[in-house]
Parts: sequence; structure tokens; C-alpha cells
Amino acid sequence: MRRLPVTLAGLLVLAGATACSPDQGEQASPTTPHAHSAAESPSSSSPAASASPTPKASGTGHAHMHEHAMDGGPAPEGITPAANPTYPVGSEVTLTADHMPGMEGAPATVSGAYSTTAYSVNYEPTDGGPKVTDHKWVVQEEFRDAGSERLADGTPVTIEADHMPGMKGAHGTIESSTTQTVYMVDYESDGMTMTNHKWVVEDELHARD
Repeated sequence: MRRLPVTLAGLLVLAGATACSPDQGEQASPTTPHAHSAAESPSSSSPAASASPTPKASGTGHAHMHEHAMDGGPAPEGITPAANPTYPVGSEVTLTADHMPGMEGAPATVSGAYSTTAYSVNYEPTDGGPKVTDHKWVVQEEFRDAGSERLADGTPVTIEADHMPGMKGAHGTIESSTTQTVYMVDYESDGMTMTNHKWVVEDELHARD
């Protein structure tokens, strides 16, 4: 019976030491964010994470897409106007592409329709930004010395398009391609007007309701 108070006192001492120890709390706290950063955090500094192509932020490597020129300028030299496009110049359409934030569902007006091959590309920006993957679109006439034949997936290319910073002169590879009619469009998003935006393909727009 006399040993019981000693045991309880010892337990109280140990409990007090555990509750007051500053080291355990300080060690546990910093590990919590690191447990999620690689897999879940969109702001991870990992190049692989940064390059993941959610074109909505299209992201990442596609953060460059937020710097897409508001005026895309004229179509590239040598591109062939489409003979009988589904959406002629002046057509009122709705965009279904989600290449950039605010694009999907935006009303637009067709400013050009062309017959060419459009490519999704992976490339390393010349300005040191993270690798961009699955960028849509770059057309045949916007590659250096590409010729006129459709390029196979995986073909190395040099991009001459200047759609956004770090693109012109960048080296990359073809991810995929399509021969659908390619369109330039004018549209408004988040209070800004984009003119001659390059590019959207036939299945990325539909007639305005």
C-alpha cells in the first residue's frame, strides 16, 4: 500500500514532462505540410509537378499560358485558308476548349479558318520556364523546316510560333496531331478581349445557341 503514492507521483511527473515538452511539438509541425506537398500541392517546385498539363492552368509549364498574347497577330505565312469551313470567318461560336482559364464556354467570333495539320507539342521554353507538355496547338507552318508532310508523334521539332514567352525557338517533340480545320478566334474572358487567338480545332467549338 505504501508504494502506490510513489507510482502515481511518478506517473504525474512523466505526464507533465510529456505535455510540456517543446521539442515534440516543434518536430511534428514542420513535417505535416511536407507529407502532402509532392502529391497534392499545386505550388510544388518540382519541375515534374510544374509541367503537368492542366491546360486550365493548360498550368505550370502552362502557367506560361496566362501570358498568352492578347493579340495573336496574323496567321503564319504560307498557311492555306480552308475552302469550305464549317464555321466561316465571322461565325458566332462558343468555345469548348479549355486551353486557358476562362476559355471553356466563352462566346467567340471566328477570325480565320485554315486547312493544315495542328499539333500538340511538348517543349522546353527558351526563357528557362518549366517544361510545357501537351500544348495545343502549333500548326505545320509554325515549325522550322517542317515541310508539308504530317509529322509523326515523337518527331523532334523547333517551334517558330510566338504565342507566349519562351516559345519561339524552343525545342520540343510532337505529342499528337489532327487534320481538322483549324481556327483563329476573337473572344472575351475575365474582362479581356483576345483577338486572333491561335488555335482551336473544329471539335473545340460549336455554333452559338
